[in-house]
Amino acid sequence: MKIRVLGSAAGGGFPQWNCNCPNCAGLRRGTVRGRARTQSSIAVADSTDASWVLVNASPDILAQLQANPVLQPGRAVRDTAIVGIVLVDGQVDHTTGLYMLREATRPWRIWCTDSTYADLTRGNPVLNVLSHYCGVERHAIDVGGTPFAVEGVPGLRWRALPVASKPAPYSPNREHPVPGDNIALAITDEISGRSVLYAPGLGEIDDAVWNALTTASCVLVDGTFWTDDEMILLGVSKKRARDIGHLPQSGPGGMLEWLGRLPPSTRKVLIHINNTNPILDEDSPQRAELARRGVDVAWDGMEIVL
Repeated sequence: MKIRVLGSAAGGGFPQWNCNCPNCAGLRRGTVRGRARTQSSIAVADSTDASWVLVNASPDILAQLQANPVLQPGRAVRDTAIVGIVLVDGQVDHTTGLYMLREATRPWRIWCTDSTYADLTRGNPVLNVLSHYCGVERHAIDVGGTPFAVEGVPGLRWRALPVASKPAPYSPNREHPVPGDNIALAITDEISGRSVLYAPGLGEIDDAVWNALTTASCVLVDGTFWTDDEMILLGVSKKRARDIGHLPQSGPGGMLEWLGRLPPSTRKVLIHINNTNPILDEDSPQRAELARRGVDVAWDGMEIVL
């Protein structure tokens, strides 16, 4: 199995267009050593590279496709290596890119939960809009954990786990989340038996998520904020990380504490990194702490082979 990180930042990307926090301003000035990042999305394939599954469609999807030629095999006048799309939620930064894929020559096969489907046909009706262009062939994801497959990418088994996070602001479930608003994906290569757990939004870790973390070969998990009060201290928001459904990396019960309990053989990667997070500065003490703990920070174009 191959996993290509198309975008590694949280909503807004890095640097964010209207942000002058120390990270964004420093990257523009050249005083912060780091990489620009587009908004969170990955693509998954078997070992052949012939066909790929797009996991989330960020607003930066067109730039991401251009930056990853493997997704454009050029076998016909109109062509793509993407054979299906899996969505982990209905958030703007994970679904706006669907609008940009309207020129497809056949209906997009899209896997999502019932609650996400409702959000994308009501609150933000992108799937309704696509029906006037290429069309949509929707496949339901069972939040009870029933495995599913994506036709065209054989040998991969997918399974959804409901996770504690926040649905989109336009979702009727915003203040009262239900299972399926946000999911993690456990993806297993049926030949090698190796697996990845992808969870870009993760507000807390329950028994089911912990079991999935401990059995995965690689965990690609929420790296949005370093501290719970990160945006408050910078004056860019009045909300804490946990208020918007993200487990901070540091502090008691933080992501690093959980990752530190995983087997040494588990590859640990943070993704969906907010522009305010000091780990984006490669010379920061927070980045050094990650290196000491053996935790990687995803970047655009990163490839993981399992």
